[in-house]
Amino acid sequence: MKATVFLGGGRITAALIAGLRLAKYRAPVIVHDRNPHKLRALKKKFGVSVEPDLLRAVRQARLLIVAVRPGDVESVLRDIRRRGKSNFVVCSLAAGIPLANLRKMLGPPVRWLRAMPSPVARFGPGLTGLTFPRRFPRSDRLLVQNFFSQVGDVVEIPESQFDAFTVTYSASHGYHALAALAQAAHKLGLEEKMARVAAAHALGDAIVACRDGKESLQALLGEAATPGGIAATVMDSMDEAGYPEIIRRALMAGVTRARQNAKATRARRPAV
Repeated sequence: MKATVFLGGGRITAALIAGLRLAKYRAPVIVHDRNPHKLRALKKKFGVSVEPDLLRAVRQARLLIVAVRPGDVESVLRDIRRRGKSNFVVCSLAAGIPLANLRKMLGPPVRWLRAMPSPVARFGPGLTGLTFPRRFPRSDRLLVQNFFSQVGDVVEIPESQFDAFTVTYSASHGYHALAALAQAAHKLGLEEKMARVAAAHALGDAIVACRDGKESLQALLGEAATPGGIAATVMDSMDEAGYPEIIRRALMAGVTRARQNAKATRARRPAV
């Protein structure tokens, strides 16, 4: 039976495998990485199959997931190209590198798509964004959707919006906000553990209420912050300090980095 093969045994691969194990996913999964210690660690922790030889790993793939750093994508695909034409679905997790650039590095009959899964997949309720090219085979689309649905929700996004999704969806925003809020509360005199509890409630319960979907975000904000009250005063102070602009500039910095990844691979010659 053909397998799902990960090229790269880093953090996102480990998170996805942890989520797959939690979901009791039984289909074959194989991991390749050039670093033997990563393969040993994954095999020990998850009992996953590993393959140190790149081409042997690729030969077993029905779905190939490229989970290496953007700067390493070209060299990995060059090594695959040496074995000749390959016929499978390839999913790139490399932020910023568009489908057109990927097809130049490894062309048909390979079918490319891009995915952006969250490390929260480790715990089950993750979120994965997918972008497919036009005329992507329906059976292959279902294969990919079924795979990522094992570790959380799946959404499809036009590639023109993929960088914006990438810089917005990350759980790092929540972790960063949680750390900043808890630290500020602790400096005000709240005991450190209770500061984390209070900050986690502020963010976690807000997310639960928003996901419930019965009230608009503006309605929830209005309910939580009575005009002239303490919560409203805090939010007004954050806005006056430039909080919305800080967020906008931070996301734009992420998009700029993604575009740099695209630019670095734009001029590559077509695969042969």
